[in-house]
Amino acid sequence: MSLSEKISATVITGFLGAGKTTIIQNILQNNDNRRIALIINEFGDVGIDGDLLKGCGNELCTDDDIVELANGCICCTVADDFIPTMERLLEKEIPPEHIIIETSGLALPEPLVRAFNWPEIRTKVNLDGVVTVVDGAALKDGQFAADEAAVETHRQMIEEIDHESPLSELFEDQIETADMIILNKADLLDKSDIEKIRDDLETRSPEGVTVIPSQNGELRLEVILGLWENSTRATRPSSSHHHDHDDHDHEDFENLHIQIPPLGSREVFLNRLSDIIREHNILRIKGILAEDNKPMRLIVQAAGPRVNSYYDRPWQTDEQQISNLILIGHAGLDRNAIVSALAGDG
Repeated sequence: MSLSEKISATVITGFLGAGKTTIIQNILQNNDNRRIALIINEFGDVGIDGDLLKGCGNELCTDDDIVELANGCICCTVADDFIPTMERLLEKEIPPEHIIIETSGLALPEPLVRAFNWPEIRTKVNLDGVVTVVDGAALKDGQFAADEAAVETHRQMIEEIDHESPLSELFEDQIETADMIILNKADLLDKSDIEKIRDDLETRSPEGVTVIPSQNGELRLEVILGLWENSTRATRPSSSHHHDHDDHDHEDFENLHIQIPPLGSREVFLNRLSDIIREHNILRIKGILAEDNKPMRLIVQAAGPRVNSYYDRPWQTDEQQISNLILIGHAGLDRNAIVSALAGDG
């Protein structure tokens, strides 16, 4: 499946030291030659490996595809920094296929999310999702970050920040804005710790948000970014990574490819999708859908409870107008129940 027109963007947020940079490094090392642009707004974190960033892992990328916004907290400089930066990326002769925005842990995610509705952005970019990374070991110890003093120090270093939210409020904002939460450093926790923290985070986050344990920020691209592999294993469970460590911190995921007839009502169908996401803990959905009496293809993308849809182009005369959906969730998805729900029988 190939999506056209809109470029997807993923916001990765979380406190300093949670593992955001490690996650981005893993993405670039395993991006299958996709052109990925980065907007980085973290302060004082361990820098991303310079050699890896040269070309974003792709020879078509340039130094212009990595932008560091160091003037202030990104949520406070949306109009002055973020919007112009996005416009420059979108105007490139060879634009990126995906944009990753790594926010400072001191940023409020909501103003950044709202920025995707600006006229200059919304017609060209689809907000793929907000991924919040949390430090599992710190949470076990009753802290929001491994070194809260360092987080406070960096707060003092930021020149342009117009909010003085305590860390507890910033953490709540990151959780409440999330479409997916990565519980990083899970290898430092035992199974009961993971379950306790996961239950707590899912209770405090919006309905439909899933907490995914991870070690070293290692997750499959289709989980974290919605970048799907062309794989014959699409309907079989597979582990995100194979290690010799205990397997309590590894998540098995399963992809389902489902074909359905043309839709009768876009709105009714999208409501069904939202229900399915909540009831079956679906992490990601991508689809190219046909509608009765509509000449345009309907693109649907979901990350947790965030469901986006738009028309990208007319169906071509040699294309079969049929709806294709790919869903990813934890292994053991009930395919029959999901198919029934998609048809409106569930």
